[in-house]
Amino acid sequence: MARQAAGVATRKINWGILSTANIGLEKVIPAIQNSASSNVLGIASRNAERAAQAARDLGIQKTYASYEALIADPEIDAIYNPLPNDMHVDWTIAAAKAGKHVLCEKPIGLNAQDAERLRSCPKDVMVTEAFMVRYHPQWLRLREMVRSGELGQVRAIQAVFSYFNDDKNNIRNRPENGGGAMMDIGCYPITAGRFLFETEPLRVTALIERDPQFKTDRTASVVADFGGGRQLSFVVSTQLCPYQTLNVFGTKARAEVMIPYNAPAGEETVVIVDHGDSFDGSMAGCEVIPPCDQYTEQAEQFAQAILTQTPLSYGIEDSIASMRVLDAIFASETKQKWVNV
Repeated sequence: MARQAAGVATRKINWGILSTANIGLEKVIPAIQNSASSNVLGIASRNAERAAQAARDLGIQKTYASYEALIADPEIDAIYNPLPNDMHVDWTIAAAKAGKHVLCEKPIGLNAQDAERLRSCPKDVMVTEAFMVRYHPQWLRLREMVRSGELGQVRAIQAVFSYFNDDKNNIRNRPENGGGAMMDIGCYPITAGRFLFETEPLRVTALIERDPQFKTDRTASVVADFGGGRQLSFVVSTQLCPYQTLNVFGTKARAEVMIPYNAPAGEETVVIVDHGDSFDGSMAGCEVIPPCDQYTEQAEQFAQAILTQTPLSYGIEDSIASMRVLDAIFASETKQKWVNV
């Protein structure tokens, strides 16, 4: 495992990629490779040729024909786990018990009870959920605005996240694998509320509409009460036109992140600050956020935490708390009323 000497990391973290999931191949692996403290050493798939092809395409040195083989490799320090949602906890625990640190895709489990099993991971191993948005400077700037009082007292956060996908073979449309809008994208507005209010919601209420064929939640509206007059409201959908926004309302001003979840890598982003001088927003100002890749930022901070043996900002308990909110939302759908988190 990587070690630190005299406050300086002696080498890079060697990453192993658990599966050839598209998000890994297209976004996360190239981003990890751009992290100064990281080296993507190996990739595993249950299909040996698929692993070999991914390794050729991405310049990865080692391949494995099973997840077990990757986890057992003593040269691997950290695992990136982008497996289907219903496989997240089992393989994260397996990797952690083999002494590997784990960056696991969101949501970290199927529900809070599932996520609570992660408490069995060794305490000297770092496990965190891959909410890459929390590392993007535009989210950090937004939280700075909230903390400083620049927006006044922040009382409302509104968010929308939607795309269209009616492919019956897509895993996001399979409830048995943890598909549906809330699990796939609803977790982002929930994270926004928790990140910006810096506390947990007290209760939630939800209106959910399910696809008649897939049985997944395809459109949902949620209100979360964070106490003290603070509320989060959001709409998510897997079968509406693509759109995303994040609006934060204070007593002095409103701040809006234009592309809050899929911020384009290597491009400037914009935070709008509107003091309400015109109802059409034409008098609003813009803050330009310098280019970055939020996946690279995530990988770098995770690698540095390992190398310097620094506690993570977001660990297992944070993930369990997030899953409890999701559980309460689904309970509200069933009970058709407010549900305490």
